Amino acid sequence: MATVKPFRGIRPPQNFVEQVASRPYDVLNSEEARQEAEGNEKSLYHIIKPEIDFPVGTDEHEECVYTKAAENFQLFQDKGWLVQDEKEHYYIYAQTMNGKTQYGLVVGAYVPDYMNGAIKKHELTRRDKEEDRMKHVRVNNANIEPVFFAYPDNDRLDKIVQKYAATTPVYDFIAPGDGFGHTFWIVDDENDMAVITREFAGMPALYIADGHHRSAAAALVGAEKAKQNPSHSGDEEYNYFMAVCFPANQLTIIDYNRVVKDLNGLTSEQFLAALEKNFIVEEKGAEIYKPEKLHNFALYLDGKWYSLTAKPGTYDDNDPIGVLDVTISSNLILDEILGIKDLRSDKRIDFVGGIRGLGELSKRVDSGEMKVALALYPVSMKQLMDIADTGNIMPPKTTWFEPKLRSGLVIHKLD
Repeated sequence: MATVKPFRGIRPPQNFVEQVASRPYDVLNSEEARQEAEGNEKSLYHIIKPEIDFPVGTDEHEECVYTKAAENFQLFQDKGWLVQDEKEHYYIYAQTMNGKTQYGLVVGAYVPDYMNGAIKKHELTRRDKEEDRMKHVRVNNANIEPVFFAYPDNDRLDKIVQKYAATTPVYDFIAPGDGFGHTFWIVDDENDMAVITREFAGMPALYIADGHHRSAAAALVGAEKAKQNPSHSGDEEYNYFMAVCFPANQLTIIDYNRVVKDLNGLTSEQFLAALEKNFIVEEKGAEIYKPEKLHNFALYLDGKWYSLTAKPGTYDDNDPIGVLDVTISSNLILDEILGIKDLRSDKRIDFVGGIRGLGELSKRVDSGEMKVALALYPVSMKQLMDIADTGNIMPPKTTWFEPKLRSGLVIHKLD
């Protein structure tokens, strides 16, 4: 069962929120963060990417950079740019993209739930990335950025969310750059908070949608603090970390596509011929072709788009991993034909989130930077949850969620 609790959020005053709020730390590089924060001393980038306060080229993993994050976090509180709520609350955070709105509940998720598998993962994490975020959590003694969870659909929670969504929000703004809407309410009714706690307690599991490294780091730091505290009772704030939880039926996973630098010594004709062993290959011409359904792929090569349809017998619809198009393409195209064995480390391959559109794929190939592009039909939430429920792990670079959570709307302190 899933344990959650309300918490005393640290938030920007209403008139500062648009200056404070930022994109997540891992969707932009240091130079992009430096540009976005230029002239804005209140930008959260000074806390989540504090290398921007050092000379260009400073390694973001230097100890002085982590220390600067904590100094800036304290400065933001001293100046009143971030203020802690007097009481514990749940919060509601809505995002609007392309006319569609999804509503998430901001909660304190339970560290032991992560450790015992009640919070389910679908991706492997890298220890170096975990350690980076662990240092950030430790030095700030806070979860500065939330993680993104999904939960099984729940009518009672929907009703509470709808009740608050009909009221005036605390924050309501369109983020610069992406044009997505971000809206935020405080759940301040004790009965509503009790219902939220109770409904989550009846759920068999929560699912990490996005933020596997942040989840791991937050949980591991919480577990560290429990071990270091001789008077540990289990009720301390460090036993919880901040998550925004969305009902699964509101979430959409978009495609996550591949571009490859070369054809592994093959000519274009030899490559297309090799594909015919496992795929029905159809030339579609110069107009962008988008995969139409599961097991159908789009290939861009030499200025032309192709439809690839996996032949029966090349996949297993009864295997939660084998049914994935990312598995089919990894095994039968990237590995078997192009010799790419490890998607995490091979320098010949790169990945393009579907938010950029398929035109980005042809652009990367037409520029000469890449030789071939492959577009995949997106994974469904049901597939993600089935994989997590069976204890399986998705191949790398399988899911892309959009819109990303805006950081800085609320922060969770560990004491």
